Amino acid sequence: MLDANLKQQLSAYLANIRQPITLVASLDGGAKSTELAALLAEIASLSDKVRYDAGGHDARVPSFEIRRDGSEVAVRFAGIPMGHEFTSLVLALLQVGGHPSKAAPELLEQVRGLDGDFHFETYFSLSCQNCPDVVQALNLMAVLNPRITHTAIDGALFQAEVEARKVMAVPMVFLNDEVFGSGRMELEQIVAKLDSGAVTRAAARIDAKDAFDVLIVGGGPAGAAAAIYTARKGIRTGIAAERFGGQVLDTMGIENFTSVQHTEGPKLAADLERHVRDYDVDIMNLQTATKLVPATHADGLHQLQLASGATLKARTVILTTGARWRQMNVPGEDAYRNKGVAYCPHCDGPLYKGKRTAVIGGGNSGVEAAIDLAGIVAHVTLIEFDSQLRADEVLQRKLRSLPNVTVLTSALTTEVTGDGEKVTGLVYKDRNSDTLHSVALEGIFVQIGLVPNTEWLKGDIALSPHGEIEIDGHCATSIPGVFAAGDVTTVPFKQIVIAMGEGSKAALSAFDYLIRLAPAEAEALAA
Repeated sequence: MLDANLKQQLSAYLANIRQPITLVASLDGGAKSTELAALLAEIASLSDKVRYDAGGHDARVPSFEIRRDGSEVAVRFAGIPMGHEFTSLVLALLQVGGHPSKAAPELLEQVRGLDGDFHFETYFSLSCQNCPDVVQALNLMAVLNPRITHTAIDGALFQAEVEARKVMAVPMVFLNDEVFGSGRMELEQIVAKLDSGAVTRAAARIDAKDAFDVLIVGGGPAGAAAAIYTARKGIRTGIAAERFGGQVLDTMGIENFTSVQHTEGPKLAADLERHVRDYDVDIMNLQTATKLVPATHADGLHQLQLASGATLKARTVILTTGARWRQMNVPGEDAYRNKGVAYCPHCDGPLYKGKRTAVIGGGNSGVEAAIDLAGIVAHVTLIEFDSQLRADEVLQRKLRSLPNVTVLTSALTTEVTGDGEKVTGLVYKDRNSDTLHSVALEGIFVQIGLVPNTEWLKGDIALSPHGEIEIDGHCATSIPGVFAAGDVTTVPFKQIVIAMGEGSKAALSAFDYLIRLAPAEAEALAA
């Protein structure tokens, strides 16, 4: 299953295993079991510290356990963890084998100290770019704490189980047979949900921090670029972000990032974070901003209030909070979110294998989603409000070539319908005739653009009618000393490369403000 190059790389990784491990497989006579057996045998052949045992008896077949010999340390995969989950497999092999994690030491100690019995199950899909973070975090927790267990389950391979537990979005995590959470979660978030005092302790640490020269709010491409530029100037820099990487984490293929022919969102986000951490930047992750209090003449410091109750202070602020997927705001959408209404076709598409789906939106994102889904589902209905699709012509040609896609233009989705547990269809209005039509289906993927994350700023800073932060050519906002960059602003064209450029510009503007404008203003006030 592994080509020569991959086997060579894996062999080098497995050299880091410190303690012997056994791959215990539970198999039957099916094709997937044969495939899994071949993979595990191949892995075992690459290291004298890895043994393969086909004598497992788990109820899920095919599945396998990675077990540290002579101990209770183990993690389990139900399915064949290739695709995006191959990295999860490699990390599990290393960590069960005693190779240390690179997570923060205090976070690792927090996991070891969790009191209780926690039995986690995570449903993933091999095409989901958000799933590996959850799988890897829970695997690590199972390695560190003997009272934690984790099984990662390929939802596409265990369809009956997925339907019985009403899993309609991934990653979906169950704890002790109850829903624990869905969507992307990092190790810190999971631990915070289990450790009730974690948020309070983190807030106290943040409250105690000295004022920053520049505080960046948001950790996407614009925020990362801003942090690198300000840190290189030698000024005290902090980042407060809900999740480092921002919306890039939800992006699959990236093929228009200049000089990089192809990459994926999570990889780019990881590269950005590594680059930022090369500098002396204080990264405060999992922090939600709730209010910006502009500086007064008394201390010259802006204040950023956080949902945790903590407050940060800074001489200048750069707002890079980005945007999120726009919702349809029609009856039934909220009620059936993660029950048939989804926003990530790459993550959740495999759960709709052989079913009928719709894609809302005829731009590049919508057409790409329809193309991807057409290879998995029974039928795709693409619904576009305009009289024609707005996607690039190369994508439209590909879409038109697919036999299981129906395109409806001049159509407005008016309602999501369901049976109380899951989506059963939608209603749309033909804008040419004003007639209503129903479409029976099981899944709806919404791809209708972005909404800036600025609700928390209303009334404190100038916003456009669309809710974007108004900026000038230097990324300056209506508040002196506060700058903004990226998708959250009025800058046209929401692209990664543009956000990075704007973030760099905002950083240079903030530095210029600190060394030139702020002293001049202080002198004027003193006079």
